[in-house]
Amino acid sequence: MGRLENKVALITGAGGGFGRAIAEEFAREGAQIFAGDIDDERNKETVDLITAAGGAGTAIHLDVSRKEDIAGALDAIAQQHGQLHVLVNNAGITQREDFRHITDEQWAEILDVNLTAAMRLSRDALKLLTAAKGASIINISSIMERVHVRQLSAYSMTKAAIAGLSRSIAVEYAAFDVRVNYLCPGYAATGMTERILRNDAVRKGLIDRTPLKRFAETRDIAKAALFLASDDASFITGEGLTVDGGMNIQL
Repeated sequence: MGRLENKVALITGAGGGFGRAIAEEFAREGAQIFAGDIDDERNKETVDLITAAGGAGTAIHLDVSRKEDIAGALDAIAQQHGQLHVLVNNAGITQREDFRHITDEQWAEILDVNLTAAMRLSRDALKLLTAAKGASIINISSIMERVHVRQLSAYSMTKAAIAGLSRSIAVEYAAFDVRVNYLCPGYAATGMTERILRNDAVRKGLIDRTPLKRFAETRDIAKAALFLASDDASFITGEGLTVDGGMNIQL
């Protein structure tokens, strides 16, 4: 019996990267997956991978910056299952821009996708989460919530805010038997980091700064998410789990 047998999970940004890996990992452990993504083709690929492996998955068009899409995703889950055991707020974007040149539009866009969407989903899914009895929210933050590089000020701000939001909601949602935790991944080969990691000098510099001397694989993050979603973490809430090979602790 899988660690998430017969549980219902909604994963945003499931069309690739961490989201796809988490969706596949949860499905392997018996969860019924609702995969949400703005890219319908890539999202369908995720669900096809899940079903080909014998799992259960449903693809939902989900632009997390649109309130209507969030409502539609939650309505679909309510109609089919009436409960939600695991919510993974993974969808996100990045921007590389010197802080002094960031426009109001850029600032608003990254806030909408990386932070406000997680707030809306966590707020609006509460009825479904409460119905599941012992549900879990997992928010994807980043090591950039505490270590920083140039031109990522807006991204780092949203990831620090995700950490604070997770801890705050954890206090409030404990009364509803809903746990809230967050993951802080380090560098991994995903669509978000592809351009950076193509530079050999940058790759070497990042590896040199990582005690375990490799980048994360997406399944490393998925395994951490599985732990937080499972009953193994039933007494853990308001915590951040860093999955970065030790990068954030080495000077």
